[in-house]
Amino acid sequence: MRVLVRRCWGPRSVCGGPGGRPSPQWRALAGLGGSPGGEDGRGVRVREKPPWRVLFFGTDQFAREALRALHAARENKEEELIEKLDVVTVPSPSPKGLPVKQYAVQSHLPVYEWPDVGSGEYDVGVVASFGRLLSEALILKFPYGILNVHPSCLPRWRGPAPIIHTVLHGDTVTGVTIMQIKPKRFDVGPILKQETVPVPPKSTAKELETVLSRLGANMLISVLKNLPESLSKGRQQPTEGVTYAPKISAGTRCIKWEEQTSEQILRLYRAIGTIIPLQTLWMDNTIKLLDLVEVNSSVLADLKLRGERVTPGSVVYHKQSQILLVCCKDGWIGVRSVMLKKTLTATDFYNGYLHPWYQKDSQPQPRQCRFQTLRLPIKKQGKKNCCYATVH
Repeated sequence: MRVLVRRCWGPRSVCGGPGGRPSPQWRALAGLGGSPGGEDGRGVRVREKPPWRVLFFGTDQFAREALRALHAARENKEEELIEKLDVVTVPSPSPKGLPVKQYAVQSHLPVYEWPDVGSGEYDVGVVASFGRLLSEALILKFPYGILNVHPSCLPRWRGPAPIIHTVLHGDTVTGVTIMQIKPKRFDVGPILKQETVPVPPKSTAKELETVLSRLGANMLISVLKNLPESLSKGRQQPTEGVTYAPKISAGTRCIKWEEQTSEQILRLYRAIGTIIPLQTLWMDNTIKLLDLVEVNSSVLADLKLRGERVTPGSVVYHKQSQILLVCCKDGWIGVRSVMLKKTLTATDFYNGYLHPWYQKDSQPQPRQCRFQTLRLPIKKQGKKNCCYATVH
């Protein structure tokens, strides 16, 4: 579904033509229509150099860093890069709003809530983690189009959750792409600038988001300093290497002990566990696993399982390290704390649940004392809604 805006501004400004005005090449590269002309409907010539008038679209912490960089550039009167900076965000259940709105309000920047985009005039739009399809009519309102700050090396990880999927799939290299928005589809526009960085070992999605948000903000400012040149040098995305990063479903956080390896479970924890706790079943009750760790060989050497085959999901308490050891497809993971009715350390869980259970049977089998995969009911699929918020 394509979302159209209710309000736009002024007569349409278009690029191209003689007299040193911006080239219309970016429109063709981005797959946009519109006839090239030298001036807008009021005879006002399009700006060919900074300072720019910018309309920013964003929501989350990643987008907040890009907005902060734009605001700092606007406040730097010596550089004269940004003359005007307005903000569009989406409604939030929280009274304070999303991080972008909070920053905009604190910085006294004009804020609009989608689909209201105000009635001002701008040279270029900037999108970061906005999660709404922008119509061609809206994109054509900007003489220099709309830029997108995307936290992946496109075409890898197109979609709303690129950072989560980078961690989830164990990528060793990632990056940021500054691209141009195309109508009707996400993350397919021409690339203006792209930089890669190594993924720090064992980093969480939130930690990686911090690294990429700073990189993206710096890259955005660099592109804006040479905007007409950057647009003229834009290149189409490769057709090979395309992968997608869909938003995370509720079922993703349910650990499948029989199917997932220890590495896959730990990646899942680093990707979403610090934001959305992973879940499993204990004695028919949902339990959240709050703090997962790797298990070293010395801890495993202490286990006295007498060579028997251990069923995935089996739980053993390791007193020396004070962690729960849980068997998965190919090994074990450690759990330091859980939430059942309340938050419990591994020791608390052992004393309150495991130890009494063992006392009932003098010779219990480890496979009997286990976590089980939580199977959520499958919801009926309705019509797809393309207007989802980006998840990092």
